[in-house]
Amino acid sequence: MQKKFIRTLQNWSWLIPSLIGVLIFFVIPFCVVIYYSVLDNPVFANFVGFENYQKLFKNAAFLQAAKNTGIFSAIAVPLSVVLSLAMAFGLNSKIPCKSWIRSCFLCPLMVPIASVVLVWQVIFHYHGTLNQITALFGAEPVDWLKTEWSYMVLTIMFLWKTLGYNMILFMSAIAGIPTDILEVAELEGASDFYQFLHIKLRYLSPTILFVTILSIISSFKMFREVYLLTGDYPYESMYLLQHFMNNTFKSLDYQKLSSAAVLLSIVMVIIIGILYLIERKYGEDVEE
Repeated sequence: MQKKFIRTLQNWSWLIPSLIGVLIFFVIPFCVVIYYSVLDNPVFANFVGFENYQKLFKNAAFLQAAKNTGIFSAIAVPLSVVLSLAMAFGLNSKIPCKSWIRSCFLCPLMVPIASVVLVWQVIFHYHGTLNQITALFGAEPVDWLKTEWSYMVLTIMFLWKTLGYNMILFMSAIAGIPTDILEVAELEGASDFYQFLHIKLRYLSPTILFVTILSIISSFKMFREVYLLTGDYPYESMYLLQHFMNNTFKSLDYQKLSSAAVLLSIVMVIIIGILYLIERKYGEDVEE
């Protein structure tokens, strides 16, 4: 009994420094954000309840930013997960130069984002490379960063940045699928599609959940790239939640900023909770 208590104490002694760091740098600041979101201002600190949230839902800039962020995430995240999974299965097959191809897809992780943005500006500018190519076929030039096509530009940049890392995660998970189960399924006459749907996807479900969460977080953090491309106030379709929060911070509107941060956190918790429940349901028999 005493040895068990000492072992438990030792385990907690390793965890306590990390827990203190999480408490100081995450939990306490987030509690302060929640506190600010129910006050009229940080000076007089009068409690106003959900008034700040009501004002937020009547704010046109917030609604536009939330809409753009939601549409972008709904398009980019599934594409990132599906394409990286397909690439992982493709590279897991017997094809030449697999190591070279993997290295190429990991290059975006090593390139500074400022350099990438510069390349994107050269390609998608009104007088850029893409318009020069399309002009050869008689097409009119398009200012890709100031039209509805900006969604496409942002999605391409997101995919270029995330596909390689997600692919490596999926390749590691594919290597962990038990080959004996696949061999038995093949002997029983199971088709490739059946094996993929009922065996491989079930074993990959924890990795799919992890990659999806990472991709969602990355999609909510595209402010840096858009800011370098277009500045504080980009074209309407590229105005994201991070722009709204950054601009409200500059104007010292802490109540609006705090309310938006709390709402974003709630949405993230709900989405991740739903994904976790789906993964638990789909991969339940595999874990057992």
